[in-house]
Amino acid sequence: MKKEQVVNCQFSVWYPIFKKHTIKSLILPLPQNVIDYLLDDGTLVVSGRYEHTHTNTLCSVAYICTAPEFPEFTSKVLEAINALGGRVFPKLNWSAPRDANWIALNSSLQCHNLSDIFLLFKSSDFITHDLTQPFLQCSDQDSPDPVINYELVLRKWSELIPGGEFRCFVKENKLIAISQRDYTQYYQHILKQEEQICHAIQEFFSQHIQYNFLDEDFVFDVYRDSQGRVWLIDVNPFGEVTDALLFSWEQLTSSGEIVTVCVQEGPAFRYTTSEVTVQPSPCLSYRIPRDFVDLSTGEDAYKLIDFLKLKKSQQEESEEEEEEEEEEEGNTPQ
Repeated sequence: MKKEQVVNCQFSVWYPIFKKHTIKSLILPLPQNVIDYLLDDGTLVVSGRYEHTHTNTLCSVAYICTAPEFPEFTSKVLEAINALGGRVFPKLNWSAPRDANWIALNSSLQCHNLSDIFLLFKSSDFITHDLTQPFLQCSDQDSPDPVINYELVLRKWSELIPGGEFRCFVKENKLIAISQRDYTQYYQHILKQEEQICHAIQEFFSQHIQYNFLDEDFVFDVYRDSQGRVWLIDVNPFGEVTDALLFSWEQLTSSGEIVTVCVQEGPAFRYTTSEVTVQPSPCLSYRIPRDFVDLSTGEDAYKLIDFLKLKKSQQEESEEEEEEEEEEEGNTPQ
């Protein structure tokens, strides 16, 4: 995966090409002060003000945190949201804050104003990745990073049934594989309509996508509605930065088994075949602090060492306090 491929998968690059076949959207340039706010690790205040009092044995300190204001940008965002019907699905150049839906009302990515968007964006590792490391897994690390103009993408809110979403893998302008997008769940209609679904996606690809994108290798997501019509949802780089879902990237590369099967029989189509194979959502791990995940999995040994040192220190302090209390009790006149 090259840096140029990542650049070509920006929403503002592919949307004009496939505008007729996707959901209506508006793109707003993201001001630098908004980017700085999104990357700020301080207290999360998305609107109004937040008052907090910290008290210890020595003193009590009151903190007042006020949300930053972006009047001109806020006005443009509200105007765009109203133009799209008052409800939108937000994303940046590449990613949507799917890992942060747990923090939103009703666990939904539906937004009505800039505060809703800020809450999701500042809680999302996916958004942080877009802003800080978009070329992290590219093979041409020695080349300079392309200049990125960050954008807020607002998509008209649509009620999409997860069972209708599919991820498609394209190698050398050939559709080699299709995977159920929400592979953690079993959808009976996919099993019953396997042939129709696969045919509809292949037809959509050959008529509207094939040879029209800027790269020969890429990944695109589609949605098949209740009428059988297929819509383009997103375009992603062909590489490990993109989730291979029910496939592996080893299978999808030029030497993999999927490419061989595709040449002979058409694209491989994989989906969850029974309730027995249902799995928990991969985004569940984002609902707890990253440090907790590292401790539980042992991925960061230094964090475990620091945690044990902290526990030991707390235990020693507790024992010292108990000894002091016992001494004070012994010196108290009867």
